[in-house]
Amino acid sequence: MGTAARSAFDTETLRRGIEGETPTALLSLYADDAELRVVDHNTQPSHPRVLHGRDEIAALLDDVYSRDMTHKLEMCVVQGDRVAFSESCLYADGVRVLADSMMTLRDGKIAEQTIIQAWDE
Repeated sequence: MGTAARSAFDTETLRRGIEGETPTALLSLYADDAELRVVDHNTQPSHPRVLHGRDEIAALLDDVYSRDMTHKLEMCVVQGDRVAFSESCLYADGVRVLADSMMTLRDGKIAEQTIIQAWDE
C-alpha cells in the first residue's frame, strides 16, 4: 500500500505571512519567476493586472503592507500542487476587503497565483 505524497508547501508560513506586519514571510513562498494575476473592479477578467517575478510581487506586497489594515487567513486547502485560500482584510476606517486565491506550486513554491478581490465602496 502506497502513501500519499505530502505537499512541501508551508501553510503556517502562509498564515504568518498574510497576518504579519511585513510581507517578508509571504514573499518567501514565491518562486523567483512566479506570476501573479489580480482581478477586481479596476482590473477586470479580460485585462487583469499581471505581475512577473518576485521583484514585481514584492513591490505590490510592500504597498499593501504599508497600509493601515489587518489581514486574516480565513480558509486554506492544499491538494497536491494546488492551493486555494480566502483572506479577509480590514482597513482602520472600517472598509473591508475579501480576496480568494488559487495557486499552482512548483517545488513547494508559488509558481502561479490568481487573486479575485472585492472591497466595500
